[in-house]
Order: sequence, then structure tokens, then C-alpha cells
Amino acid sequence: MILVTGGAGFIGSNLHAALVRRGHETVIADHLGRGSKWRNLARHPPARIIPPDDIDAFLASHPPLEFVYHLGAISDTTATDGDAVWRANFEQSRRIWDWCADREVRLVYASSAATYGDGGQGFDDDGTPGGLARLRPLNLYGWSKHAFDLSVARAVATHQPSPPQWVGLKFFNVYGPNEYHKGHMVSVIKVKHDEVAANGTARLFRSTVAGIADGEQKRDFIWVGDAVDVMLWLLEQPGVSGLFNLGTGHARSYLDMAHAVCDAMSAPRKVTFIDMPDALHEQYQSFTEATTARLRAAGYTREFTPLEAGVRRYVQDHLSQSDPYV
Repeated sequence: MILVTGGAGFIGSNLHAALVRRGHETVIADHLGRGSKWRNLARHPPARIIPPDDIDAFLASHPPLEFVYHLGAISDTTATDGDAVWRANFEQSRRIWDWCADREVRLVYASSAATYGDGGQGFDDDGTPGGLARLRPLNLYGWSKHAFDLSVARAVATHQPSPPQWVGLKFFNVYGPNEYHKGHMVSVIKVKHDEVAANGTARLFRSTVAGIADGEQKRDFIWVGDAVDVMLWLLEQPGVSGLFNLGTGHARSYLDMAHAVCDAMSAPRKVTFIDMPDALHEQYQSFTEATTARLRAAGYTREFTPLEAGVRRYVQDHLSQSDPYV
């Protein structure tokens, strides 16, 4: 039995679908709410769904878990309730870590590229306490993820009890199906698709950084299927532990992304530039690019999907379909 926290969410439901296809019994910890989030699970219902507030009671019942994917979190980069974010993203993560260590259950947990802040310290997934201490996240969400990474690093460095396998994954800009419930946190690929469908043009922020032209801000965009492949590979590699970036290792410009969306929709490459809202200036990353050397050194050899291929798959196999879900 495998527990997937956040399993009804974007990345979690894609992972859950893959686990079900492989014949695993799954338990999901997540909120379905009153909207359409349940559709993320419609094609592959889990054995059980528990509310996140009941995770502690569920674990106290001594479930026969072989693996935990802890993806659940408050992931809104504009969140301002520090107490709620700390409880969800740090305290609950620490309790799950301690439980897995005590029960000798393997654990993969979600960190984030938001821990790198403005990228001024680079994007090296150095998981030592000293390496992590150099990072300066720009928002509450990134800081909460960074705080847990530091907690794990210190526990490992001081030989405190740890799960028999533990992996933290610093997700970069993941895109793909089943993200439709995320509101303003939906991927920029989905946003640009909707803009082109409605108005025939994709809107991009003007650059606010000297030396970076409009549209040349860059992100490491990763297809959700590639993220799932890495997580499934870790399930098969009990000897691999550590903190790893999960991106392609190749930053691509927003203009590249917008053109890929237009091409996938067979629409003209029409792009307009707009001013960035003042509220975003201090927490906007103009460049992200994962270093993947540690993941490759650990043994992961599969190639990542190029941006154009991933966008085309997302648009044509999902966003243009009457049922866009996995």
C-alpha cells in the first residue's frame, strides 16, 4: 500500500494514475472540496481518501504502508498566512518524516525550486546544511519548503533517525493535465493556451531586469509525465537517497513557450507585452534552470521531454479534448 499526500492535486493525481496502472493499492490524503478536483481521480479511484487533518490518526492506526509520497502542501506562492503554511508545510512534513523513520517506511517528499529565491546563489541541489544555508527564498511558500529541507539535512548530518530511503525533490516549473483546479496557480502554459483561444494572442510580462529583453525571461519547464517517471524510478531504487532537482536542466524563454503554445494550437505566433504587477516585482524569478548532475549520478538516465513536444502533447491530447484529464 502506498500513501500519496496531495494525491488529488496536479502532480499527485498524475503520479496516482501511474501507480494504479502498475497495480499498486493507494491511499490518498487530500481535500476534494466542492469543485471539480474529484475529476482528477475519476479514471482511477483510490482505495481510500482521507482528509489531510486525519493523516496523523491514519498513521497511528499502523497501516501496512510500503512507501509514502508526501506531495501535499500549501503551494500558493502568494500565501500570507505564515502559521497555516508552517503547520502544513513544515510541521506535518516533520511528523510524516518521523513516522517513516520509526516504521522504516521509504519516503519521497516535495520540495520546490522556489527555495532558490532569485537564483543569485545558483541552482545547485547541494543538500548539505552548509549548501542549503546559502539560499534565500523570496516568498513564504519557498521559505517553508527550504526550512524543511534544512531540517532533513541537519537530521541526516547528525545521524538522527531517518527513513530507510528518503528523497526530497525540488520541482521546477511543472506543466500538464489535471492542474485545472489550481486557479491563479495554474501553469503558464495553460494560461497562454486560454489567452490564445480567447483572443488570438499570448500576453507576456515585460522584463524588469536590465540586460534581459521582453520575453527572454527563462524557466526550466518540465512535463508532468517526466516528473512522474522520476518518482516511479525512485520507487524501484531503494538505495537512492538525497535532495535532487527535478527539472530538465535546460531553461527556455517565455517567448519560446508562447510560440510553442501557438504552434500546438495551429495559431499565429502573436504575442503582446504587458507591465508586471508591482506585487510580483520582489518575488519574480527571471531565470531558473535545474542542475541535474546529482540525479544523473544517482542513476537516472531517461531523457526529458523537450518543451515543444510537451506543450504539443498537453494542448492536443488534453486541452483540446472534451475530457482533458488523465
